[in-house]
Amino acid sequence: MSSSNSALPSGAALQDEIDSLNAQITKQGAHVRTLKKESSSNADEIASAVEELKRLKLHAETLRKHQEASDPSKTFNRKVFDELILRKMFIVPSFEIHGGVKGLFDLGPPACALKAAIVDAWRKHFVLTESMLEMECTCLTPEVVLKTSGHVDRFTDLMVKDPVSGECFRADKLLEDVIDELLEANPDMPTEERERHLRVQIQADAFSPAELDEQLALYGCKAPSGEPYGPSFPFNLMFKTSIGPEGTSVGYLRPETAQGLFVNFRRLLDANSQKMPFAAAQIGLGFRNEIAPRSGLLRVREFCMAEIEHFVNPDDKSHPSFSSVANKELVLFGRDDQLGSGKTKTITVGEAVSTGLVNNETLAYFMARTQLFMERIGMDPSRLRFRQHLTTEMAHYACDCWDLEIQSSYGWVECVGHADRACYDLDVHGKATKTPMVATLKLDEPREVEIAKLKFDRKALGQAFKGDQRVVARVLEALAENWADFEPVATALETDGKTTVDGFEITKSMLTWTKETKKVHEIKFTPSVIEPSFGMGRILYSLLEHCFYQRDADEQRCVMKFKPAVAPQKCAVLPISSSDEMNAVVDEIAASLMDSDLATRVDKSTASLGRRYARADEVGVPFAVTVDFDTLADGSVTLRERDSTVQIRLPKTDVTKVVFDFVHGRFSWDEAVVKYPVVQVKED
Repeated sequence: MSSSNSALPSGAALQDEIDSLNAQITKQGAHVRTLKKESSSNADEIASAVEELKRLKLHAETLRKHQEASDPSKTFNRKVFDELILRKMFIVPSFEIHGGVKGLFDLGPPACALKAAIVDAWRKHFVLTESMLEMECTCLTPEVVLKTSGHVDRFTDLMVKDPVSGECFRADKLLEDVIDELLEANPDMPTEERERHLRVQIQADAFSPAELDEQLALYGCKAPSGEPYGPSFPFNLMFKTSIGPEGTSVGYLRPETAQGLFVNFRRLLDANSQKMPFAAAQIGLGFRNEIAPRSGLLRVREFCMAEIEHFVNPDDKSHPSFSSVANKELVLFGRDDQLGSGKTKTITVGEAVSTGLVNNETLAYFMARTQLFMERIGMDPSRLRFRQHLTTEMAHYACDCWDLEIQSSYGWVECVGHADRACYDLDVHGKATKTPMVATLKLDEPREVEIAKLKFDRKALGQAFKGDQRVVARVLEALAENWADFEPVATALETDGKTTVDGFEITKSMLTWTKETKKVHEIKFTPSVIEPSFGMGRILYSLLEHCFYQRDADEQRCVMKFKPAVAPQKCAVLPISSSDEMNAVVDEIAASLMDSDLATRVDKSTASLGRRYARADEVGVPFAVTVDFDTLADGSVTLRERDSTVQIRLPKTDVTKVVFDFVHGRFSWDEAVVKYPVVQVKED
């Protein structure tokens, strides 16, 4: 039976069906990932699950297209938007006259100022308000640091090279694509043969280099030059370099800013007078050698990040300021809803924590603060949601993870990650460097605890470990602070006569111990880390989309409705004629505005006043002062508000204070139209 758009649901029923399909897609995707991980899964079972996932996605895409066709407001005019972004030099391809490089972009004057305003707002909203410790760490990172964190192993894919041009390609994607082409070209292929090809396609990312090379040859996969590809080789997505002239010290451009904060934990704790909890923050560049950069600023090779590492006692993840956000409502997309109804829930932060939907107060606190930040810079709240990671998505050590997703023309895009990373990061760096990454909890009342009283044979330790004997002693003494931690070591030594602790082989002859009770006034612990991580490039791009609209649906009248606080330029000053007298007043007003740190646009061109207003609208200037003939007579000017196009008349001496108060949220346009007379002006 054939289907048509007329047979499809509409309105709320259509949205319900789309939500239900999204839930099925999420559930089926998790099922496919589980099957691929389990060695007991057979190829037929995996192939069947993948086919069902593809069917669900195709059906969902059909419904979304029907929804867009029936509601023009859901259609984003990307062509006009992209033209504006390029024409007004918000974002341009890097090295454009040399042909450009994929995944690299330059921010032009408007976007540069917009990014600076967003970063400034972020710093005030988080670093200053929360009394965070801000650092600026080097972008160049030694290999040992990223090996310890897991990045060296985790950022590798198999690549092949065109032997003629030297161009590189991701090998598993080539195999997947050539099988897709084969199946599309042969729709009548027998089912058994089709399934055999699908089984190969499904396993593409799990093949060894030799197996992948064999499959590429079997399918006749050729390079653009017409020659067979060279052998597969590992490709690390981090930018690798050497440190120093010898070339023996390997380094990378950092893929994230967080590691610099983790390795400086002990100094940060000292800087905070040993007080817990506390947060450290960093704004800076990250680098990732993306194989197929796409979607503008959403997937690039160099990106600005703003990350917070909040260090907290793993046994107490409450937040002292939680009550200030407990009543803030968030749109949450929990894992159960993703796998069930497919619908989000709008609930308060307090309820989310009390019901266990969000793991703890500190994680929820930063989620709420992130929502408030997005609203502060002008993001559309109706296009924000927090999506919880599914169990199959989370790292084994993570307690809970929520992504702030922003809806754009590319769909829902992860822009801020909120992760409870437990003690993983400090643990791995501490163990790798034999450095105790611990904090201290002062007890209100002394507490009796069971410990191990150690006595070392220094001679035996020295002979076995030489310069590391003090490190070994410190590790054992740290375990001995709690009998429960030391007991497995004691048991192994009694049973086997030896054991391994942090990579050191300890024998029974090196120490003796007794179990004792000790009264303690403080407890040592490795802090957990709550990490909000902001992708500033993605936030910038999303804000551009959220602020873009066409006045009266006219493609020639584009507007960027930036909030005054983040607008690249706060005010335009325009003369109605080019007389020397008027230009002098324009210069006077512009100088006054800039003396108050208000970026100002002066347009003395001969274009019509309406055209000059439109130019200012395109780059998001929220206010425009017009110097006219009345100005020369009585010293008054008009002040235009961008989105309403309403104008008021006020003394030129009031302009700087009024605009300053608009920008800093001390005065609203609604208050202005009451205080000052509104004037009727037709914009030509």
